Amino acid sequence: MKAREVKRQKLVAKFAAKKEALKKAGEWEALQLLPKNASRVRLHNRCSITGRPKGYLRQFGISRIQFREMASAGLIPGVKKASW
Repeated sequence: MKAREVKRQKLVAKFAAKKEALKKAGEWEALQLLPKNASRVRLHNRCSITGRPKGYLRQFGISRIQFREMASAGLIPGVKKASW
């Protein structure tokens, strides 16, 4: 799944300029001929370590589970477990 997501990101980047030009020109039929995976909407945030799609933390780019494990191990600078 991680490889598939990377492939989609490359397609989105490749066709971004072309899509903008077609939108400005109002060529809707030409837009429909582009690949489905060239759409930015089809991208999904995934954990960079495990590929987990849910519980993703944008600031760190990993899932909540990996974040907790790494924070407990002291692998994330500036983050420590709160206790009161």
